[in-house]
Amino acid sequence: MPELNTSSLPDLIFSILFFFMIVTSMREEEIKIDFKLPKGTELSKIERKTAVVNIYVGRPSSNYISQFGTGTRVQLNDRFANPSDVGPFVVNERNSMRQADQAVMKVALKADENVSMGVMTDVKMELRKARALSLMYSADERNGK
Repeated sequence: MPELNTSSLPDLIFSILFFFMIVTSMREEEIKIDFKLPKGTELSKIERKTAVVNIYVGRPSSNYISQFGTGTRVQLNDRFANPSDVGPFVVNERNSMRQADQAVMKVALKADENVSMGVMTDVKMELRKARALSLMYSADERNGK
């Protein structure tokens, strides 16, 4: 009985692996908010991204306007929420982190540059209540300076 020729098997496996690497998305959360980050000059990069909790503030994107309107909304992970939900959300996120990350946890606010300060103040007050005092504001680098 003749042997089975497996010389092309590594090529086939590599092709399948390459296909899955291309089509797999690594994003954990779907951003449902449209926001234009403000420009900044004194920017720094985040060192430990595992210890960062992202909060998005802005208007719902065009896909979600029919459900949520055009007003300012807060997005926590993959859901819209009220500013009063920010505190319990941050506490739950902190408790789900490793012990080493809990001590250095930071909250990254990614807010549209035209968001009213009333909403931002509400979010920051909830963060204070949750004892999340290390806060970062996301910004784009200012060109020309």
